Amino acid sequence: MPGSSQRKGAIRKKQGNPTAGSGGRIRRGLEGKGPTPKAVDRTKHPAHKRAKAKERAQERERSRRPVRKDTDSTVEWVYGRNPVVEALRAGVPAAALHVAEGTERDARLREATLLAVEHGIAVLEVPRTELDRVTAGGAHQGVAIQIPPYEYAHPDDLLSRAYDAGQVPLVVALDGVTDPRNLGAITRSAAAFGAHGVLVPERRAASMSASAWKTSAGAAARIPVARATNLNRALKSYKDAGLLVIGLDMDGEVDLPDLEAATEPVVLVVGSEGKGLARLVRENCDLIVSIPMTSATESLNAGIATGVALYEISRRRAG
Repeated sequence: MPGSSQRKGAIRKKQGNPTAGSGGRIRRGLEGKGPTPKAVDRTKHPAHKRAKAKERAQERERSRRPVRKDTDSTVEWVYGRNPVVEALRAGVPAAALHVAEGTERDARLREATLLAVEHGIAVLEVPRTELDRVTAGGAHQGVAIQIPPYEYAHPDDLLSRAYDAGQVPLVVALDGVTDPRNLGAITRSAAAFGAHGVLVPERRAASMSASAWKTSAGAAARIPVARATNLNRALKSYKDAGLLVIGLDMDGEVDLPDLEAATEPVVLVVGSEGKGLARLVRENCDLIVSIPMTSATESLNAGIATGVALYEISRRRAG
């Protein structure tokens, strides 16, 4: 049949000339779209909506919190040209060096600026009234640095410092010293006469504030100050480690020049000017030493008395 042969010829012709391919569209469609995103990253998933709601709640909470002002008691400042230079020389961490507009550029201010740049500290020029405000009207001489909260060492770290250096331990412990200027002066004397650290109680005692930093003239960056939750417990721990606990008091049984134990591992305990050593602290001392003075002098400032005692201990150890 003519019609049948024509259809077979058409089928054979079609089989010999295949149609054009898909161009890879089918293969690409089967490859997938990569790993499934996390639920929190999918905009229509409940987990994503919960995360966004939490972020909005946190943002509202932050907006309700009061903004901390520079006058907050937690902000610490070192001001005055000599203290600022000493602190920067010692590598005291600072957020920025603040210089009042129109301040005379003398040698100290130029050094402070150079040191700040070397340590990567920003130098900011601010109105003089701003420095008056943040220093509460102190004698800032047109320059100040803001310092972060002091990082106290552990009492054991003071002994480790001595042993690591191969030296006989010498620690200064303060009992009832509440004036930060005395703490700063004692820290400076401790650094000058080779002590390995200063120990202060956590409560009812001066802290390493900006005033202490200023008085120490940067020494607080060179020598650690440790904090003890309980001073008597810390003194007993030092005694167990083989240190001699020596109290400094005007009613001591041994005069400072006769202190032969100065060459031994020592904790020198200093009391306040008014009350001296507390009863329990005094009982924990192995020896009470006094500084001989003329009868016309009632007592020495705690900072001065500590400096005198440390000098004598240092002199004996050097001999």
